[in-house]
Amino acid sequence: MQDDNRYFILNVIVSEIFFCLSDWSGPASAFIEKFLTFIVDTLSEKVCGTLHSSKTFFQKHSLSLIPFIPKLILQVDDTWRSNILQGFTEVFRKCDPDSSMKLVCLSAIEEMLFPKDSCLFSSTSDSETVDFQMTWIREIPLLLTLLGDKNPSSSKAVLRLQLRLGQCAITNSLVSQELDNIQCSLREFYSTCRDGDVCYGPFMKLARDIQELSICCLYYFSFLDPSLLQSIAACCLCPDFEPFILFRFLEVVSYAYTAGHIQVADYISFLITLLSRYQVFPESSSVNGEKCWKSNFGLFTSVTSSVCSYLTRIGDVHLVFKLIEEAVIDQISNKLPLENTCALFRMMITLDDSKRTKLSEQSIFKLVNALPGYLIDVVSSFRDDDCGSSNSVHISKIRYYILPCFILFSRSEKFLSDFLNAMRSFISGNDLSTFDVRNGDFITSDQSTRIIAVVRLLLLIFEDARLNKMLLCHKKEIDGILHNILNLLSNGDLNIEKKHKIQCAYDQLKTLVDG
Repeated sequence: MQDDNRYFILNVIVSEIFFCLSDWSGPASAFIEKFLTFIVDTLSEKVCGTLHSSKTFFQKHSLSLIPFIPKLILQVDDTWRSNILQGFTEVFRKCDPDSSMKLVCLSAIEEMLFPKDSCLFSSTSDSETVDFQMTWIREIPLLLTLLGDKNPSSSKAVLRLQLRLGQCAITNSLVSQELDNIQCSLREFYSTCRDGDVCYGPFMKLARDIQELSICCLYYFSFLDPSLLQSIAACCLCPDFEPFILFRFLEVVSYAYTAGHIQVADYISFLITLLSRYQVFPESSSVNGEKCWKSNFGLFTSVTSSVCSYLTRIGDVHLVFKLIEEAVIDQISNKLPLENTCALFRMMITLDDSKRTKLSEQSIFKLVNALPGYLIDVVSSFRDDDCGSSNSVHISKIRYYILPCFILFSRSEKFLSDFLNAMRSFISGNDLSTFDVRNGDFITSDQSTRIIAVVRLLLLIFEDARLNKMLLCHKKEIDGILHNILNLLSNGDLNIEKKHKIQCAYDQLKTLVDG
């Protein structure tokens, strides 16, 4: 048994010496064929079957033969080439993902696919050899998933191979088609959705340089599959996602769209998904009384600005606006958190940049129904006692949220008129629920709180120079708001304190309107 092991090791060493010294200037002789037979038997594990040793022993000592395979397949005839590639492919598929053998096989594959002083695949034209190459490519997503984050050097080698394949593959070639086909399996590497829950793949735990390498690979698919885009979007929405990698995703996806690798509808859907589903944390949160994370509001505003910038580069802004209008309006109508709604409003005004709004009548109707609740939520959610912030900070935050709406008002007299009429009904309506952005859930307010919020909002509208002039043409609607406030003051169910608050708000608005 020990003698068999020693003979095998000796044969490996002798084979190494021979392959190093041989110049292969002539046809394979009977002597040379003995070495070829040995390497084929070793790769196909026929030798292993005669040894009383473990798989680990066999892989350890046959490892040194793998680097010679790229040289061999370029110099032997078709029969030997087929046998060597068959054995090599089996070794590659069967060895452990994180083993040294797998890493050496990857290096050999790269050398076989990209021989020196030769174009990609120029040395291989037979269908059998191409089949082996396709098999190697299909292993890429599976290998990335199996490696996880435990063996970064191997993950990097796989991604480097994928990147080089993408960079060198000829358009519409078999290689290009096979690369496109692995996208479905590649989702496991980024993220998948199971029963409504996102399951993040190894990508999320790898080092930044490896993550960036995998992002670069995305550009070289001849088309980026929508399902893979969704997988990428889920990573971008992860609360712990590193900002640098998030923006790299945005950048590379944008480049891929510009290169014609993404359909415009899929690209727009990707960008809308980021803004509508991104979760923004408040200034501070606590667990057991201790603050545990910082706000990511600033990061989200940067994401919003980037997305808006990318949208303007798609093409004609008027056409792009028509493409996103219905989807964005529907998202706004779904009562998203304030930050997401504000981001979608900013997306709209970036594309609706003319003096007169391009919004359709149906869109205006939907917005008029959604805006009162949104704007009241804004002014109700940032009060002077929040987090000890100064009044100027509150005003700045409020203006960030309401400015897009004010811009829309300034571009449509009808929009402003319908909104004021909606506010008049909103005051006396029965729907007393508002959204508390700080706590992330619904709260119920009484009518005095609602009226104070409405008046505060109207005062902010009056402070806007453009809207102030427009409001002069809508005195009838404002008088209707004041009238409804008076009707509520006559409500006998209100206590003295609430009546006093409503009266103060009424007087403040009345003075401004009459002045």
